[in-house]
Amino acid sequence: MTNTLELYDLTIVGGGPAGLFATFYSGMRDMKTKLIEAQAYLGGRLNSYPKKMIWDVGGLLPTRADQLIESLVAQAETFQPTIVLNQQIEQLERCPDGHLIVTSHTGERHYTRTLLLSVGYGVIKFSKLDLADVEKYEVTNLHYSVTDLEQFRQKRVLISGGGNSAVDWANELEPIAKAVTVVHRRDQFAGHEKSVKKMNQSTIKIKTPYIIRKVNGTQTHIQTAEITKLNEDGESLDTTENLPVDAIIVNHGLQSDLGQLKQWGLEMDERHILVNDKLETTIDGVYAAGDTAKFSNKINLLAGAFTDAAVAVNHAKTYIKPEAKNDIFISSHNAIFTEKNRALGVPEEDL
Repeated sequence: MTNTLELYDLTIVGGGPAGLFATFYSGMRDMKTKLIEAQAYLGGRLNSYPKKMIWDVGGLLPTRADQLIESLVAQAETFQPTIVLNQQIEQLERCPDGHLIVTSHTGERHYTRTLLLSVGYGVIKFSKLDLADVEKYEVTNLHYSVTDLEQFRQKRVLISGGGNSAVDWANELEPIAKAVTVVHRRDQFAGHEKSVKKMNQSTIKIKTPYIIRKVNGTQTHIQTAEITKLNEDGESLDTTENLPVDAIIVNHGLQSDLGQLKQWGLEMDERHILVNDKLETTIDGVYAAGDTAKFSNKINLLAGAFTDAAVAVNHAKTYIKPEAKNDIFISSHNAIFTEKNRALGVPEEDL
């Protein structure tokens, strides 16, 4: 256990997209920055679907999630922040001088003027298929996330779920798998309209309102799935089908746990920290951004996470230094990048 009470201007807890962009942007604001991540790697939830194509980042053509992580990490390192991995923050206290100390599960303490929480939904667990004795198939052909599309090539794939992940994976797998069937307990899908439309116009077989009632197979592999239709009250009818399958993908959502943060006195709902339009929490000097933060007019896209990060950092800057500007020039007019542009070979007349 070490004591790291070197004072930082901003400490960011959570190394997903919001936290990574906040790390970069705080460097633009000339703030001494530390990023702390509970996992052994950065990227947050993007690591759950590394091969998935990301379409909704402004100015960026469709990019695989793992490639986007690589770019975000490289950008975050621009101003040489301190990055700490494998530490889950648990405790918060305020010093007599007004500064903050956060303590991780290892006992390590971090001293900071301001704090930004970008922890997503905290510790994430996939909602499992609620059937007896299916855990044994999780090492073979029962999946809760997809890391390699090729493993499903020419396979009969059954997807259970109706949100963005279920719809997106169905569309991604349609040209790869031998057959794709989607079952959803409701008639309407909650995925983005364009993605749902694409799915409806494809060869994907859609069964609604249906659920998986039973799976059958060997000791190691699922071979068939019994699906049953539901009535308007969500009760099973006698209408059942037995589908031969090579793989099942379950996208029933995520269960989140913000852990000790719930004991800090923050204003929260079930899985969000409530903030105002400055991304301020109810604790002075503490901000939240990304999936963690909830406020009116929230944009639940990666673009929104980046905007959250910048807004929070700007207000953390003026919290420390009230006379500072609440915003800064765009990078093309920002003197902080002059030397970096020279290093990239930009002609002097274009600096």
